[in-house]
Amino acid sequence: MPDQPEPACLVIADISGYTTYLAGVELDHAQDILADLTDAVVRALRPTFRLAKLEGDAAFAYVVTDVIDGSILQDTIEHCYIAFRRRLRDIGQASQCDCNACTYLPRLDLKFVVHHGLIARQRMAGREELVGRDVIVVHRLLKNNVQAALGIGAYALYTNDCVRMMGLADPAGAGLIEHREMYDAVGEVAGWVRDLEAVWQDAEASSGLVVAAADAAWSTSATFDGPPAIVWEWVTSPARRIQWQIGVDAVNEGLAGGRRGVGTTNHCIHGRDAIVEEVLAWHPPEVLTTRFQMPMPGVPKLTRSELFEATPDGDRTLFTVHVQRPSSIKDRAKLEEMAPFLVRAYGDGMAKLAPLIKADVAARSAGAAPEPELPASARRNLTARS
Repeated sequence: MPDQPEPACLVIADISGYTTYLAGVELDHAQDILADLTDAVVRALRPTFRLAKLEGDAAFAYVVTDVIDGSILQDTIEHCYIAFRRRLRDIGQASQCDCNACTYLPRLDLKFVVHHGLIARQRMAGREELVGRDVIVVHRLLKNNVQAALGIGAYALYTNDCVRMMGLADPAGAGLIEHREMYDAVGEVAGWVRDLEAVWQDAEASSGLVVAAADAAWSTSATFDGPPAIVWEWVTSPARRIQWQIGVDAVNEGLAGGRRGVGTTNHCIHGRDAIVEEVLAWHPPEVLTTRFQMPMPGVPKLTRSELFEATPDGDRTLFTVHVQRPSSIKDRAKLEEMAPFLVRAYGDGMAKLAPLIKADVAARSAGAAPEPELPASARRNLTARS
């Protein structure tokens, strides 16, 4: 019997163009490429989502939740698309093969449908299966008219139910395009579309502002028992920051386009004072660069980069902070004077953060059914994983 219905966010990542691609290429190379691309997609969706099932050239994933952080959800989907495009590019650049499977790689792309609703989980043939009307809806959405109606081939289609749970009051103002579909037995499904080709072009063109170790006046680091996506969430989410940052009573966000990113301004409230932060670079879950102003006389605006690097096993994160060396002698002296405060604040904060991350990782996996195994790739002519 199915379990009781639970609220969940459902996503299907579908490698588009694969059926046509498969018809004209060498099967062994094509299967190897599909396995490699699927691996890249699923790894990028984790740990925000759990894999429910592989469905040919699509990955069906979910997370049980009645609350959606709209910034984290969109960042996860867009990070997954960027990871897919990087992997596609790496395969093409690394391959010395002139077979059709390798030559026709640019014909492949990726699209997502994302929905929120109720699911039930049941055991079938020893595996967990998701059932319910909303599972049907998200699968029906794969057959849509987005490309024909909007001329967008690589996209994320978020249903109205999902957008409401994201708390996105003005989807059009956030750069999403309204779209509607009609299905037998399901009826009309309204939603909003993000052009992912534009996301990829923006990612390629972005400055990638990062404070390097050689340019830092002050640095610190810690290793956390969790993957970068989880550590990123704890470092960037206001609700999570107040649980571990020393002396922070609240983090008030001024969001850019309805979500966190470049241009977001945070006011970190410390009693009567506030540290003002402006996001300069936002590359989840890898790099966050901010310019911040501390409420102390004579203290200059400072720039810092926070770097999130997965350890080789992928289960832990090396978190590094670099505070940029100011250009003037006066400002460098002031930063040196502040160094003991920064050492103490970061040290105490990261000591408090470590057990929270560890507990979060454990909670996300507690009682969860094993995920399906990913297809093995022979990794012909492929570079190391991006």
